Amino acid sequence: MVAGAPYNPTRRARVGRKKRGRTVCGIAGIVDLNGRRQPPAGAVSRMAAALIHRGPDDDGDFRAEVDHIAHRRLSIVGLADGKQPISNESGTVSVIFNGELFDYVEQRAALRGLGHQFRTSTDTEIIPHLYEQYGDQFIDHVRGQFAIALYDAANRRLILARDRIGIIPLFHAVVRDGADSWLLFASEIKSILASGMVKAAPDRRGIHGVFTHFAVPGPRTCFEGISSLPPGNWLDIRLGPQAKVEPRPYWSLDFPDRGDEIDGSEEKIGREYEELLFAAVKRRLRADVPVVSYLSGGIDSSQVVAMAVKALGRSLPTFTIGVQAKGFNEEPEARIVSEHVGCEQIVVPFDGRDVMNGYPDLIRTAEMPVIDTACAAMQTLAGEVHRRGYKVALTGEGSDEFLAGYPWFKLHRAFDAFNLIPSLELPQRLRRTMLRAVGLPLYTWSEVHRNENATGGYGPWLDVYGLMSLSRLMMFSDGMRSAVGDYVAYEDLKFDTARMAKWHPFHRGMALGIRVMLPGMLLLCKGDRVAMHSSVEARYPFLDDDLLAYTCKLNPRWKLRRFHDKYLLRRVSERWLPRSIARRRKVMFRAPMDSFHSENPPAYVNQLLSAESLKKTGYFDPEAVKHWRDRLPSMMKIGYARTGVEMALVAVTATQLWHQQFIDSSIADIPTGPSAAKWPAPAHNNPNGSAAVRANGLAEHSTDARQATHE
Repeated sequence: MVAGAPYNPTRRARVGRKKRGRTVCGIAGIVDLNGRRQPPAGAVSRMAAALIHRGPDDDGDFRAEVDHIAHRRLSIVGLADGKQPISNESGTVSVIFNGELFDYVEQRAALRGLGHQFRTSTDTEIIPHLYEQYGDQFIDHVRGQFAIALYDAANRRLILARDRIGIIPLFHAVVRDGADSWLLFASEIKSILASGMVKAAPDRRGIHGVFTHFAVPGPRTCFEGISSLPPGNWLDIRLGPQAKVEPRPYWSLDFPDRGDEIDGSEEKIGREYEELLFAAVKRRLRADVPVVSYLSGGIDSSQVVAMAVKALGRSLPTFTIGVQAKGFNEEPEARIVSEHVGCEQIVVPFDGRDVMNGYPDLIRTAEMPVIDTACAAMQTLAGEVHRRGYKVALTGEGSDEFLAGYPWFKLHRAFDAFNLIPSLELPQRLRRTMLRAVGLPLYTWSEVHRNENATGGYGPWLDVYGLMSLSRLMMFSDGMRSAVGDYVAYEDLKFDTARMAKWHPFHRGMALGIRVMLPGMLLLCKGDRVAMHSSVEARYPFLDDDLLAYTCKLNPRWKLRRFHDKYLLRRVSERWLPRSIARRRKVMFRAPMDSFHSENPPAYVNQLLSAESLKKTGYFDPEAVKHWRDRLPSMMKIGYARTGVEMALVAVTATQLWHQQFIDSSIADIPTGPSAAKWPAPAHNNPNGSAAVRANGLAEHSTDARQATHE
């Protein structure tokens, strides 16, 4: 982008433009931070090609003396004139964008009233005008789900921004070439790897994070030197001899001071919440293509479907996973809802064999070890949505995090009865006694206290993450323990614990799941990544900005009343849904977790977990893995201990599989799936764990560059 030059994009070769791609919008780019030269020839083209599944309908790019930015588009809004990049009237501010701005109609009208002129009907075009109007505060006016790259040519400035909750991903890396520094960014890590400038190498602390809370919430990833931009943050990148890459938060989760929460009559609170949720659903039906909905039969997706039918004035197709295993299939409940609101129900069968057969492709899609087997089911569901010709699906994710829908909130409340003297730490002592009784390892009191100090205190999410953390105590090798040292993953989250101290303890307990579980697992492995894999955009009414602002302000009793979870939503839903659905208890949607460790697992599982492969990766103790694999069949079918062992073994298998897919293909013989050709294959017998990110002929990743990507 030449400073001050008019907007004049150079079209790239139409890689797959006329084809129906595999998975929605994607952005990518390379910037010479010192402002001296163009990126290596073909690098950005390869990055864009690696994202074709996110945008099979169109492409576009933007070049300048020192940078090159590309975009892949899935046409949903502004079908005829939404090609990106899009600029302001003078061409000095240009934007590529991934996501949806659901209030763009109102924003456009307001900007027109201030004198701005528009050339297209797409939501993207409001962004450069918001920047013109409000400067750095433009991001406060961008509402929806998004990842943005905005270039201000006059000031030689690039801004990368991500939405408040973390619905849309955005990754970046800095590499050095002598005196030059390059910043690469993309919607997916595989795009950065496809540049040829960054080589895949494991970040053991990132893997340690997976074994802490089965999620990768950022900024750290499982790849050395590649960072995820945290939700509610933007990067301010100044080009030139004094180049700077400065991370800047623009939004953070907040709750009222204890005692200042919103309260009132059930009629008033229920009406206000219902109106906000209905408006959120209605906004997410805005599209120039048909919209469908996922439907599990749980209260969240059922309420979304009921309101969507009301807003549309007609039915819409619903898609349900039919898990073929006792205790997991929610098809009957989903049928009740479909019949109640008059929608067509499309059921997609899914069983343990599908888990095993689809996991390699899931890991390639997610770019991290995936422990929740339900993610494979969601990838299959999105595939069926795409196969039937749809591009947009509503989903109910987000309600559980903001309305205390998980069973561990109730368990934590029950344990609170033992916490009359907090300094005695009786709940933690009871858990340690249980673990010791079944022969599982224990973490140190020092780590327990560091975890609590980093997250504002003991809370329900620490209970469930404590179970996950047993996996690393059980499975990590001595070398892995040495590599991660005394690292505590919670400290990467950088919570403002002084502010949190003023919240109600219940809200402090909720904050961890909102920061970790949502962006690091549900919106990544169950949301954006598996949906985009099939060119489907997922939309989340429960994560609407206005609805969340109101929900956060509510008194905790509207979220968990005694042992009734999602109390407010259930009372609202009784006016929309059959009573059996509105009052249905939370069912953890997952496929059978022990599919990998049955009597006849796939051949690749035994290869991944062989002593030879485990020694090659170096993450896990081969004897420990064998011990727990042998012991699992004799353990009780249901129980705390068995769940912990199952999670540990799935985590080990998923991590080995991630290593095979991205780092060293020699540790197992896995058939190549259709998405495997989107980025360079991992080296055969790659030396396990090169500690630095390298470029083609470029110098090793510098200390300054690591600080730019991880701090």
